[in-house]
Amino acid sequence: MSSLPPSAPRSICLLRLSAIGDVCHAVATVQEIQRHYPGIAITWILGKVEAALLEGLPDVEIIVYDKKQGWDGIKTVRQQLGKRRFDVLLHMQIAFRASILSLFIRADKKYGFDRARAGEGQWLFTNRRIKEQQHAHVLESFQAFGEAIGVPAPPHPLWQIPVNEKDKSAIAPLFDSGKPTLVIVPAASKAERNWTIEGYASIADHAVNRGMQVILCGGPTPLENNLAQQIEQATQGDITNYVGQTNLKQLLALLGQAHLVLAPDTGPAHMAVTQGTPVIGLYCHSNPRRTGPYLWPDYVINHYDRLCQEQHGKPWQQLPWATRVKGAELMAQITVDEVKAMVDRVLHEQNILPADKSSGSNLPHG
Repeated sequence: MSSLPPSAPRSICLLRLSAIGDVCHAVATVQEIQRHYPGIAITWILGKVEAALLEGLPDVEIIVYDKKQGWDGIKTVRQQLGKRRFDVLLHMQIAFRASILSLFIRADKKYGFDRARAGEGQWLFTNRRIKEQQHAHVLESFQAFGEAIGVPAPPHPLWQIPVNEKDKSAIAPLFDSGKPTLVIVPAASKAERNWTIEGYASIADHAVNRGMQVILCGGPTPLENNLAQQIEQATQGDITNYVGQTNLKQLLALLGQAHLVLAPDTGPAHMAVTQGTPVIGLYCHSNPRRTGPYLWPDYVINHYDRLCQEQHGKPWQQLPWATRVKGAELMAQITVDEVKAMVDRVLHEQNILPADKSSGSNLPHG
């Protein structure tokens, strides 16, 4: 700890339980703090699923909260914390259950969101606030917590989420063909945010016709498995359905090996961002400026702006920042042709296919 400047906090507790995408954004801030304050002690209270993704995060103590256990889950966290006291709590989640957990975290300074964003009474559980922000991406909101304790936001976020050799080896055979790989993650947490079966199948066929291999990825839920099977049946070409066959670390490795990812607003899209893999995001319901793939805003298919104006009668700039557009069939308004055009653009700009090597790009790719 001697390397820390006198004004720096010595110990931090971070409270961000979920979800996968948001946790990926928070990792960038955690690792910015570590680079700025080498040797700082960081404890992260994290949801059970999300902890599986971040297992082995360098120099971070992870305490797992299992919300399925209810009060017993809170009691377990309290027992693990014991009587420890932290210099700082970064309370990065407005959910009321997170604020209840914060009651058992002893810290001199408890930072929460600014008053306008401190929903569900979060402001009652903190004694410090981050700066107000207009139209900030979720990742930038988390960076404001770092800035509150003296850590400047870097021009470009960096991530180091470890994957062991066993998990890398588990997905390695998928890439034996040597062909550039398009990974399609078709399912979001809510079915209304998913694009159409016909749309995904058409893009898969387009990629195969361009000399790529296509892999479907996702979790093991019935919704995801059913969607993947229907896409597979609707395609004309040969694709690999790998939905439900990876743990989160293996999925992270797979996304890192891919050359391009196509996804709606879903956690694996943000996992791919941490690996530097280009992401084409499909957005109708939420503002991609707030929740889109952070490194790849130019590759988003954005129908949100138009739909927001139609549904609310105002442009998105005049509405609360977290405003969503509702409707079960909105994603069908995204056309196959516009997604094909975006795929071709990314293949060209990122030099993914041999025929596209005439154009360069400084954007990252893992």
